Amino acid sequence: MFRNQYDTDVTVWSPEGRLLQVEYAMESVKQGSACVGLRSNEFAVLGAIKRSVSELSSHQKKILEIDDHIGMGIAGLTADARSLAKYMRNECLNHKYVYGSPLPPHLLMADLADKHQRCTQTYVRRPYGVGLLVIGMDARKQTPRLYQTCPSGNLYEFYASAIGARSQSARTYLEKHYESFEEASKDDLILHALQALVGCVSGDDELTKENGSIAIVGKDQKLTLLEGEALQPYLDKLELAAPEEEEEGKEDEGDDDDADAMET
Repeated sequence: MFRNQYDTDVTVWSPEGRLLQVEYAMESVKQGSACVGLRSNEFAVLGAIKRSVSELSSHQKKILEIDDHIGMGIAGLTADARSLAKYMRNECLNHKYVYGSPLPPHLLMADLADKHQRCTQTYVRRPYGVGLLVIGMDARKQTPRLYQTCPSGNLYEFYASAIGARSQSARTYLEKHYESFEEASKDDLILHALQALVGCVSGDDELTKENGSIAIVGKDQKLTLLEGEALQPYLDKLELAAPEEEEEGKEDEGDDDDADAMET
């Protein structure tokens, strides 16, 4: 995208009916490192790739805890995400103080989408340059939820989704396997999330316990963050499962070749 006379303010429409400042904010989401989310009937899982500025620095946090039953993964400007996380935590605390019960995720996400949208309708503030994947547990219905927000103020609920740089490969994997997520166990969901992230790692890098991050919430389970040594057993399982999948793929190709030979 190139600068033009219609992108100096967020409230200025272009002749094509576009708000260019909002589109620029959406581009910043595509520049952020990948984050994936998926859910079953009992659990919801977030997975994210953490980036470090250099080999001498620590990795930036990509998954933030909002409450015991809500967590969010980010792609885009981390500073904007921290500001939104503070707002969400305050909303959860206020609701728990007034009503004595956890804030339902859908109410929090509706308020958050409105907060995003207000920044696209006034020149006082710029849009938030971050996309969010939010998992939560609805205490009343005892069902997990997965939501995605956009700098434009759009709000979506998903069975599985991925945002950030090189997230198309993750979405392709999730679209291929999402039908099996509904009855999947907690460990299976975590392995699916890690497998989806493998295709999003840049260059010659690999998914490791240092740059990987997983969060899970479910029935009778508070939000739990898996990083470092706690994540390593799942990475080991992923490495063991990879050769088996390759062999199955080769067998399927062989069966297809035999079928083609019989037809000819």
